[in-house]
Amino acid sequence: MNNPLVFLGSIVGLSIAVPVFLSVVSYDGIEAIQNESALSNPKKKIINYETVDKESPLINIYNHKTNKTEKMDIEKYLCGVLAGEMPVDFNIEALKAQAVAARTYVMYKENQGKSNQHSNAVVCTDYNHCQEYKNYEELKAKNGQDWMDKYYPKIQQAVRDTKGQIITYKGEPILTLYFSTSSGKTENCEEVFAQAYPYLQSVESPYDKQYSPKYTSELKISNKDFINAINSNYKNAGLNPSNLENQIKILNRSDGGSVDKIKIGNKEIRGREIRGIFKLNSSNFELKFGENHIDFLVKGYGHGVGMSQWGAQGMAEEGYRYYEILNHYYQETDITDLY
Repeated sequence: MNNPLVFLGSIVGLSIAVPVFLSVVSYDGIEAIQNESALSNPKKKIINYETVDKESPLINIYNHKTNKTEKMDIEKYLCGVLAGEMPVDFNIEALKAQAVAARTYVMYKENQGKSNQHSNAVVCTDYNHCQEYKNYEELKAKNGQDWMDKYYPKIQQAVRDTKGQIITYKGEPILTLYFSTSSGKTENCEEVFAQAYPYLQSVESPYDKQYSPKYTSELKISNKDFINAINSNYKNAGLNPSNLENQIKILNRSDGGSVDKIKIGNKEIRGREIRGIFKLNSSNFELKFGENHIDFLVKGYGHGVGMSQWGAQGMAEEGYRYYEILNHYYQETDITDLY
């Protein structure tokens, strides 16, 4: 080099520029990875939906255990629903989301009119028909006073902190379907229950796998029992006991991943029908064939439409608030404060 000072200056410049360049490249790489996550980072802004302060209404509830219709404050009723429908050790934000969903369900049923009511009641206490409900005395008898002292105030808080709030679509309460555990995505309503709703469409639910103990399950059944079960439900299926693998084929799946149609022998069968026959946790399954048996490898638990409760728990644990959870699972909806 003719000029040592120029050479030294170049070395110093490079020593500064290279780390800066590498830090920018590394940061961009991290940001790209973060952007690949299914859900964006939780919002920092806290929204207060409490805009109305009125007394909560009384509603008629049919108690299927006593065969009587009871008039009850809706907020008191919701405490019993929350205790019956969601694990009470869940994050408070998940419990709030469930409280709003349960309240919305009542308002949706009331909005449908008398044709959808039973025994002059808006809802009943049977989870097979409406929502699970357990009153204070039932909860205490089942769980004991220590449990009540620990968890019941948390249930009351989730209901109280969301008092009067419901989910609406174009100003009307929505049908708030919910279930235990997704398989990574929820289902389009029309692919499970025939009728389409714009707010009950398939969305990503990425936290179920990490948080839910029900994310996967397995059922092993002998070839003989499998054939007998199919034949008892579908006449002339034409199954041959030998080489079953070549006689069974999944034809297509829903957007959420559940089996839509499967061909068994010469019959095309809905995936949800197979779920019912073999009492599978969901309709999202794979089949593995052994020498004398079939394995159902199942993902998810429940019908898959609407809010995944374990997905909501995962979102809450990751820092999302109840209204962000609801806006994610019930797309294009608003939260409205009624009272």
